[in-house]
Amino acid sequence: MVEVLVAVVVIGVGMLGIASLYVTTLQAKTTALSRLKAVNLAYDIADRIRANPIAGNAYALLDTTTLTAPSQTCLTADCTQAQIAAVDLYAWSNQITNSASGLPGGSYVKRRISFTGRTATTPQIFKIELVWREASTATSDLTYSMTVQAP
Repeated sequence: MVEVLVAVVVIGVGMLGIASLYVTTLQAKTTALSRLKAVNLAYDIADRIRANPIAGNAYALLDTTTLTAPSQTCLTADCTQAQIAAVDLYAWSNQITNSASGLPGGSYVKRRISFTGRTATTPQIFKIELVWREASTATSDLTYSMTVQAP
């Protein structure tokens, strides 16, 4: 009888360990998916900046910058490089906060794009940074940062 009780306790502890491992795996999967989304979003805006190199600093963006819908979509009308940058930033910002394809955290997500100046000896560099919070880590921020040389 004692052997059966010991076996039940050992099996119970093992099952609790397996359940704990399963929960940890689910949390890691969620974090990995969010990081993948951040990488894809950063590459998306980097490609947009590279496609419109003349606009340059028109892509600069701070956490506090409020983006409004551009007056033109630039799909059918001719736009300046700055107008194309405004359309790109607005579309990118909407992708970030989109519940299906964006980062978790909704309105908490911070996005920054900064530029260093071009000189005769150094190319222009831009840095894209995304900061968000997972539901499982409500007290700490996750960050993805990417530095790219402008064309």
